[in-house]
Amino acid sequence: MSASAAFPVLAHAETGARAPADPRQRFAQLGQWLGREPSWACIDPPNGLVHSLDQPRLNYEELCPLVRQVVGGHEAVAVVDQEPLLVVAVPLPAHLTPGSVWVALDCYLTAPCPPQQYLEPIRPWVQDVEQFLQWAAGQSVVPPTMAMRLLQMATERLHQEIQSQQLGREVEQLCEQLCRTYEEISLLYRLTHNLALNTQEEKLAATAVEWIGQILPAQGLAIYLPPRQWSDSRGGQLWSSGSFPLDRRQARKLVDYLQLGTQRSPCLLNHPRQQFPDWPFAEIQELIAVPIYESERFFGWMLAVNHTFGGEFGTAEVDLLQSISTILGIHRGNALYYREQGELLTGIVRSLTSAIDAKDPYTHGHSDRVARVAVRLARRLGCDSRTVDTIYLAGLLHDIGKIGIDERVLRKPGRLTPEEFEHIKQHTIIGYEILQDIKQLRHVLPVVLHHHEAWDGSGYPHGLAGENIPYLARVVAVADAFDAMSSDRPYRKGMDDQKLDTVIRQGAGKQWDPRVVEAFFACRDEIRRVSRLKPEEDPIELRIWPSL
Repeated sequence: MSASAAFPVLAHAETGARAPADPRQRFAQLGQWLGREPSWACIDPPNGLVHSLDQPRLNYEELCPLVRQVVGGHEAVAVVDQEPLLVVAVPLPAHLTPGSVWVALDCYLTAPCPPQQYLEPIRPWVQDVEQFLQWAAGQSVVPPTMAMRLLQMATERLHQEIQSQQLGREVEQLCEQLCRTYEEISLLYRLTHNLALNTQEEKLAATAVEWIGQILPAQGLAIYLPPRQWSDSRGGQLWSSGSFPLDRRQARKLVDYLQLGTQRSPCLLNHPRQQFPDWPFAEIQELIAVPIYESERFFGWMLAVNHTFGGEFGTAEVDLLQSISTILGIHRGNALYYREQGELLTGIVRSLTSAIDAKDPYTHGHSDRVARVAVRLARRLGCDSRTVDTIYLAGLLHDIGKIGIDERVLRKPGRLTPEEFEHIKQHTIIGYEILQDIKQLRHVLPVVLHHHEAWDGSGYPHGLAGENIPYLARVVAVADAFDAMSSDRPYRKGMDDQKLDTVIRQGAGKQWDPRVVEAFFACRDEIRRVSRLKPEEDPIELRIWPSL
């Protein structure tokens, strides 16, 4: 068989997309596998249009109906088998060219070509008999079974190769999707990992928009929380990353313009000028606005603007932002609930300390001063902020058990009898019993119970000694003694500074922990200053109450 023994012809069934400009690339493999460089033609079966290159003129109008029956199949089919002409159609998968279906036509000479007057049987399929005879003169005769076998093998190989390529593309797409999914899961994990209830809102919002910007194809991202009162001219709060073109007042105008209100559904806007001729935000070509909710509470919006690659935002970007906004909404709702619980706890503590003052007016303000002095000692001792907050709360509540002590004993102006002293010592146990069922206050119980223990074991209620006494109880014990000795009572004046210093120094290693006494003298001047302040004048009061 010569190099031009057969010629594949292309038949294209249009399915909505335009045919490729050069179909030869699609059929080069067929020619290689068949061992020749085929001539070919492109045929559009519905319309009978032909684009031919160096091949005999066939009657494509007659062939088109036959070719249509082959489109969509998977095997080579002989559409013309009239000796000496064999025309075989080889259907190709539709995804070779998106939106189109192609069929290759291959022609074989199956018997010696007779003179022109004997070609009547094939005339319906040949337009130019002279050209066909010229072509046939250079062909070798190929038995039909051999031709069909060759084309079937080529077809199967082509389908396998195309399927392999398609699977490769699908694997690549799956890998890309898995990478995106991994990035999204990593982002959600990092966010949830940082959702401690005491995380500052500003820090969490800034972190969220920064991390989202690493995986979302948006030039700018922001979290916008409107003011509680819409009439507030300050415009709310805004945290942004990347090239976000709006400030908080402009973000508020955007929300007003789009009439987002407190709607729960996201807003996806591509090419806004096509929808809004008077679009006032020229810097924004694409936009996603996703509301941040927790139950019935509305907080604000997550905003993404301008696709990084000049494309359009779609459901994938919206879904990711909705997942993140749900996490942030739940966190913000929990934080508000946590804050409300803190305010409730604060109210309980204030009420309890007021009850102590009402019970024993002689020591009015004592618990507050002990708390603020204990904070200074704790700081000097290197305690962390959480421990400082605990010791402040413990100082306020250390004498809560005095609520259960006989008023006549508490208010007695003179020296107590042994029986009265034993009675008043019960206030540590009573205080412990009052607070032990309040879960949020359990961490102060060791101080309430043991702040009257002595370093040498002579204290009460359990006679603990040295390191066996809870650490914070040892700190509060020094603050308690300082305030008790320095404060005036109806039956005596408070000690002067020199005598008080002598008593505390002599009590180191006996009554009190030597390290706490050392810390006391290291910050003695500050302690004396803050003990004279009113609670509202002390910065520690202003910082710790909100944290509680």
